[in-house]
Amino acid sequence: MSDETVTEETPATEQAVAEESQVDESSPATASSRLEELEQEGDIAADYLEELLDIADLDGDLDMDVDGDRAAVSIVGAELSQLVGDNGEVLEALQELTRLAVYRETGERTRLMLDISGFRARKREELIQVANESVATVRESGQPVSLSAMTPFERKVVHDAVAAAGLSSESEGVEPRRYVVVLPG
Repeated sequence: MSDETVTEETPATEQAVAEESQVDESSPATASSRLEELEQEGDIAADYLEELLDIADLDGDLDMDVDGDRAAVSIVGAELSQLVGDNGEVLEALQELTRLAVYRETGERTRLMLDISGFRARKREELIQVANESVATVRESGQPVSLSAMTPFERKVVHDAVAAAGLSSESEGVEPRRYVVVLPG
């Protein structure tokens, strides 16, 4: 006969264990912990990008921030247009590589946003204007308006601007030709 004690977990015990393992996302400690995680993502991304700039022999200053629920890293400098590309394609690729570098270090997926020379900030302003014009057209005509194909970042900006204006929108199509349709009220 064994000296081991066998404990049977009752439903009440299971519930207590489950409750203990739940994390209160609204608690200050959890918010602080999440902020620290995002700052760590930004630091890892900045280190990766610093090495990349050194290898490419490019000058740029790195700025790290937390924007809502994601880390944001910006590279600013003189001649960095080659890191953006014609329509941001190189920037998108660098962002994905940077996300992979963060994943490699943390084991967690990241929603990190990369901006170079203010490209995304300018693009955001342009997209908000396009969204507002589309909202006005939809309100005037009562008909849905389809926009041109956009990247996921661009579609998110448009969806947010349309929602802020009180209308709804949806994405249609298949990558890389996915686009936003602004719907009447």
